[in-house]
Amino acid sequence: MRILYGVQGTGNGHISRSRTLAQALARHGVMVDYLFSGREPSAYFDMEAFGDYRTAHGLTFHSHDGCIDIWQTLTRSRPLQLLRDIGALDLERYDRVISDFEPVSAWAARRQGVAALGISHQASFAYEIPRRGEQWSARLIMRRYAPVTRAIGLHWFHFGHPILPPIIDPLQAGDEDDTILVYLPFESLAAIRQLLSRFGGERFVCFHPEVQETHLEGNLLCQPLGRAAFKQALCNCRGVISNAGFELASEALTLGKKLLLKPLQGQFEQASNAMTLELLGLADVMPVLASAKVRDWLDQQAVGAVVYPDVAGEIAQWLAGGEQEPLSLLVNRLWNRVCFPEATCDRLAELGLADNLKCGLLLNIP
Repeated sequence: MRILYGVQGTGNGHISRSRTLAQALARHGVMVDYLFSGREPSAYFDMEAFGDYRTAHGLTFHSHDGCIDIWQTLTRSRPLQLLRDIGALDLERYDRVISDFEPVSAWAARRQGVAALGISHQASFAYEIPRRGEQWSARLIMRRYAPVTRAIGLHWFHFGHPILPPIIDPLQAGDEDDTILVYLPFESLAAIRQLLSRFGGERFVCFHPEVQETHLEGNLLCQPLGRAAFKQALCNCRGVISNAGFELASEALTLGKKLLLKPLQGQFEQASNAMTLELLGLADVMPVLASAKVRDWLDQQAVGAVVYPDVAGEIAQWLAGGEQEPLSLLVNRLWNRVCFPEATCDRLAELGLADNLKCGLLLNIP
């Protein structure tokens, strides 16, 4: 079996998830070529797991000071280049295309009649899950941005639908060093500095695309983007302040780190993510950078870790086996291995979503 795996490169979460699945696919002997789109080729880093990968311009959203910049998104979209990339991608030698919300591979597969499987968090929005700020344009983008033959959604809870748990790198919590990890790439570094400088008794470690070299600014250690250093900081911190992307929140939950989320304004997916984690009692939310909210959150205790299974390994085995097992059985088996903190189980019970909960485990997903 040979697969073309298209990955949305705009956010590091897509790349992190695909890296975990890439390693699992390699262990099962599946041959995979990778295509990334959504950022400049020189801006990718820590890409060794993907071998001789390819890049395309693709489509992406642009932001400014924590908000979607519609004008920049439109003027930098380059639709003619997108059409050329789709037309130039030859899929004749591939048995299957996988798209993690990546448009070039998905549209090329549709154009050439090749079966395409979507594996992404975005695919979960095809079902009635909690959402906030979704307009008709957002719904249209979700459906048409990267169309696939079959889609598998990933989410923190199934909400009664055939959705899989998150794909997460196996991480081990380290000895907590009492730091707070800060990852707000859509906010300006100046705004982050202004927000956190008033908490002199706290130590913050901030990874940001504007930082070129590690340096200390008062109580704020600024570091450039880098996977190894970021993972270490995540494992050792006592809490995370971030935008409301899917993958980092998933990793933080498995490590039992408390979360404070500031969604990217104008991005309904992040607004929905933040609402969902707040609904489950797994995160606090601040719509804007607010010192009062940070102060309250710093005094809170973490609710505990969420236990998720090896979803990447199970998907890789399922793909290597020719997808013979019904997806419903795979969904049931994986949710049977999930365990939530007691407070989240109580919250689910209050919402009437705990009919299948037993000691934190989820059973018999339809």
